[in-house]
Amino acid sequence: MSVATKLLLLGLAGGLGSLARYGTGVLVERHATGIFPWPTFVVNMAGCLLFGAFYAFAEQRAGWSGDVRVIVLTGFMGAYTTYSTFAFQSTELLMERHIALALANIVGQSVLGVIFILLGLELGKLI
Repeated sequence: MSVATKLLLLGLAGGLGSLARYGTGVLVERHATGIFPWPTFVVNMAGCLLFGAFYAFAEQRAGWSGDVRVIVLTGFMGAYTTYSTFAFQSTELLMERHIALALANIVGQSVLGVIFILLGLELGKLI
């Protein structure tokens, strides 16, 4: 794959990942209550699960090239997940003295993120 083609596909995948992130966030926000940042939490956990599943599937079952993996994992998943937003929202919760919610967000996303990556890796082996 040429560099130009790879860059174009990375950009397209990134655009799709951004749209998917936005859509997921809006959907979750419609059903969320309280001040906990559920949209970011759900996007990050879904992103971890999808990342692990795609990685395992591409690596072990599909035999896809490194270019395809980079396009999906760096392009789409890089735009879909929202770690910087997570860090910012956690900081906001701390600054507003919502310590328990901030800690729940930080610990929850960190621990569950690893768990969802592991689950995704296993899921990817089954697909």
